[in-house]
Order: sequence, then C-alpha cells, then structure tokens
Amino acid sequence: MASAEVLDRAVDGQLAQVARLPEDARRHSADHLAELVLLARDYRRYALGWISRRELDRRGRAATARLADLRATRLATAHLTEQD
Repeated sequence: MASAEVLDRAVDGQLAQVARLPEDARRHSADHLAELVLLARDYRRYALGWISRRELDRRGRAATARLADLRATRLATAHLTEQD
C-alpha cells in the first residue's frame, strides 16, 4: 500500500502542472500519469492478495516498458520538431 501511496502522491503533484501544458504535451503527460495510476492500482491489488508477487512483477515490467515507449516517442517527436 505504501508504494501505491507514493505513486498517488507523485501523480497528484503533477496534475496541476499538466493542466498548464500545451495540448500535445498535456496528452503525452496525461498518458504517463495514467500508467502510474494503473501501477498504483496493481500495487493495491497485490497488497489485498488479489494478485501474486509474480503477477505484480509482470505488470510492473509491462508498465515500465510502456513508460519507456512514451518517453521514446516524446523524445523522437521533440527531436523532429526542434529548430536547428
């Protein structure tokens, strides 16, 4: 539960900033925060005994991969649109 609470605080701390971003950046940041919310949910399910440690690990790896994909997509987009 403590891990879920840490993730919740991280998301809560970023929500106000995300609302002030331009639309394309806001969408990307919202996707990132949504992954963190889903991971917090998985930690809660583990704490309640609804999923095994193995399943939590699998979901954690999947979330990490999706976050890496989001970051890579954002970096590629920023690189293509930057002025030289």
